[in-house]
Amino acid sequence: MRLSTVILPIDRWHEGGCDKWRRAEELGFHAAYTYDHLSWRTFRDGPWFGAVPTLTAAAAATERLRLGTLVTSPNFRHPVTLAKELISLDDISGGRVTLGIGAGGTGFDATALGQEPWTPRERADRFAEFVPLLDRLLTEDSVSYQGDFYAAHEARGIPGCVQRPRLPFAVAATGPRGLRLAARHGQAWVTTGDPKLYENGTPEQSVHAIRGQVEKLADACAERGRDVAELDKILLTGFTPDRGRPLGSLDAFVDFAGRHTELGFTEIVLHWPIPDSDFAADRKIFERIAMEAPAQLS
Repeated sequence: MRLSTVILPIDRWHEGGCDKWRRAEELGFHAAYTYDHLSWRTFRDGPWFGAVPTLTAAAAATERLRLGTLVTSPNFRHPVTLAKELISLDDISGGRVTLGIGAGGTGFDATALGQEPWTPRERADRFAEFVPLLDRLLTEDSVSYQGDFYAAHEARGIPGCVQRPRLPFAVAATGPRGLRLAARHGQAWVTTGDPKLYENGTPEQSVHAIRGQVEKLADACAERGRDVAELDKILLTGFTPDRGRPLGSLDAFVDFAGRHTELGFTEIVLHWPIPDSDFAADRKIFERIAMEAPAQLS
């Protein structure tokens, strides 16, 4: 079991932003991710910085920590320009980047460019085209493509990623089409649980629902003749009925993580504490979990 964190890009780099990423490395986290949004939920009217520049700065400020987005989506990204940024980021970091990628949602990103929000089917259609094209752009020197939503004309990907054949994809998905993309293109799969259970569900119901997601992922892999064990399984916490309770104590977290380890998860991601928010937590307990929990879960 690996323990990682997600650091929301809400701090000026020289006023605490840099310190968080360095501290994440000192605490021994496997990876530190950030959200790839233009703005997000209750943080919309406050500071919010871009994901790729933030990760570039984090790459320069750290040495061992893996870095990534959790997650990037087609809402305001194009595969050609995103591929160029990722190749650059992977180079600067010395091959420490993971791309978390999902279909996107109906938040502020969905309309920030002036478009109408896409329906769930439209998001799935775009995602099904976005991921394979991005895969090609990160592995081939030159790509030409004309699809229903995206196009590329002799787009160059030279010199390619430091990680070969490309940096890993962590595909966030729970529906059948997304799970098939994870089975085909993913090196990891990401879930936040079942959002329908967040308000009124129980932790037991959540574990049951997530078990069902893992089983569906296994079915999608079997369709491709792939062993589901080849994919890392990442749980982004904070969106299950447990909410912040697992960060209440070391024992509470070990119990929470243990129940999900039994489902096959190989990585659990905790939000870096943010006071006066849904991600408020005691910093000392958070750091103790980071340093002591992995040994108890091994």
